[in-house]
Amino acid sequence: MKEIKAIIQPFMLDAVVDALREVDHLPAVTVSEVQGIGVAEADAPPCRRLKLEIVVPDHLAPLVVQAISRHARTGNPGDGRIFVIPVEESVKIRTGQIDPG
Repeated sequence: MKEIKAIIQPFMLDAVVDALREVDHLPAVTVSEVQGIGVAEADAPPCRRLKLEIVVPDHLAPLVVQAISRHARTGNPGDGRIFVIPVEESVKIRTGQIDPG
């Protein structure tokens, strides 16, 4: 399994979610409001962004990354970043079911 974390512009959320809905067997997407602080400009105020977190089987990771990349891109600085992280296991809280990564 892979966890995909993406930091995107808030106004791109609808386009990204619409694209993700077209990925077959995508389980769920968690969206959180976050603030980013650029290190290049020390005086710049924090900028509002959204963080998407998605855990998918390995074979879906490239499709999800591609969908996010295509639909979150404006071509301007600050479009965001995507991280792909291996997941060792997940535990379903309600049942205690353990799924290996």
